[in-house]
Amino acid sequence: MKSSLPARPPATGHEARKQRADGAEARAHLLLAALRLFAEKGFAKTSTREIAQAAGVNLAAISYYFGDKAGLYKAVFTEPLGKPCDDISRYQPAHLSLREALGGFISGFLQPLKQGELARQFTRLHFREMLEPTGLWAEQIDSNIKPAHAALVEVLCRHLGVTKADDDLQRLAFSITGLAMQMYVSHDVMQAVRPQLIASPKAIDLFADRMLDFAEAMVSVERVRRATLPPLKKNKP
Repeated sequence: MKSSLPARPPATGHEARKQRADGAEARAHLLLAALRLFAEKGFAKTSTREIAQAAGVNLAAISYYFGDKAGLYKAVFTEPLGKPCDDISRYQPAHLSLREALGGFISGFLQPLKQGELARQFTRLHFREMLEPTGLWAEQIDSNIKPAHAALVEVLCRHLGVTKADDDLQRLAFSITGLAMQMYVSHDVMQAVRPQLIASPKAIDLFADRMLDFAEAMVSVERVRRATLPPLKKNKP
């Protein structure tokens, strides 16, 4: 039987803004709750029902905002701290000096650490994905990590006068990345041994400045090493 009630008009003005705000808040609550649970229990052992309960939202909200559990997991894996390739514009432009480029790379890499517990949970989630792969980690390597690495290699080639990246230049790029990655891997150790090193955004910025000095020194050592090589070996693939 067809209802005789008039259709509800679309929300406008203040009501529409409130609905959008409520929706954004519900989605954000889901992301944060899911991040914590996925990091603690993994994808397979975490149910959508407990995520919804932890977020304080209706179970149907997961389907509405993310499609399904896999969609929510992918959003959790990629959204909260951004993607490596999002920072390429910080360090790839050709007009940047070596220090400016390395500074852009390192500061972008360490920026998420300023979010404290969120960054720690995100790191745990990545470790768990490596141990209990769903295929998402491999996808992220191809779509985000490889482009970011290639951009750093391009920067190093430009500043070292190398026309084609060889294995040693790749080693240099991975070593510079390793300096920044260690901040995530050793976060709990640093917290136990020397907590003031990462206690605040200002402390993380100071760490980034020192790390930039270390990275520049690594490039300088590689420049000197290459200058001593016979011409035919400088760019050997």
